Amino acid sequence: MKIKELVGSGDKIAWLTLPFLAIGLLLNILFPAFFSVGEPSPALGVIALIMMALGVTIWAWSVVLILTKVPRHELITTGPYSLVKHPLYTGVALLVVPSAGFLLNSWLGVLVGTVMYIGSRKYSPHEEEALARTFGASWDEYRRRVKVPWL
Repeated sequence: MKIKELVGSGDKIAWLTLPFLAIGLLLNILFPAFFSVGEPSPALGVIALIMMALGVTIWAWSVVLILTKVPRHELITTGPYSLVKHPLYTGVALLVVPSAGFLLNSWLGVLVGTVMYIGSRKYSPHEEEALARTFGASWDEYRRRVKVPWL
């Protein structure tokens, strides 16, 4: 089994996101007031913690499914994959990274999460083409069944 099968588009998404993260961190250090969310209120802090917990849970569940099913060449259609086609990317980009930013009193997480999500939308069609070639009709059926295919 090739590592690429486990990583999918993650490496490309990371390389796209990395410059935004690096420059954003530098600017955040130099101009913290510009990125400040104004010390998150207790309510925002609780919401961010819930979002982060949900995102980390989705990420971990997705990783376990990838590590157990992909080596056996099985199409993953259960758990978070029954809701969205790419829960690992979606969970990290839309839940974990923005929540971490809010908890650290910075809008940078929203920016980086947005770039990460855009990267996942840009690169995941290549994964989907490979899945369609590998799994054929099973992939087509999965695509029709997934609850939120555009996310």
